[in-house]
Amino acid sequence: MISPDAILQFFADIDPSPFFVLSLIPYLFFLNFAQKSSEIPKISLWGFRLTLLFVLMTIIFAVVALQLYDSALTDIDPLHGAAESFLTLSDALVALGFLRLGQNKVVKNS
Repeated sequence: MISPDAILQFFADIDPSPFFVLSLIPYLFFLNFAQKSSEIPKISLWGFRLTLLFVLMTIIFAVVALQLYDSALTDIDPLHGAAESFLTLSDALVALGFLRLGQNKVVKNS
């Protein structure tokens, strides 16, 4: 029988970087679909696009944290907060677009 500690160690030893890169592929397919859709509000579409900017900035800030501070991005609060601000902006635009879409729908009561 394999111990739970051995299972946890197995997963802890896996480098997540390839999975991170591979996850961008379905997201790019989603963006392609979203751009063709007339159902997704333009503001929300910009929010989805800005998510890629968040990814890029996270990579840049992670490299800066490693080079300047010899530490992970999550350990350098100002850089981590700056990276997360891009995610906050993109999420806000997605939410705002769909909120406006919901407010513009006409409810027909019979």
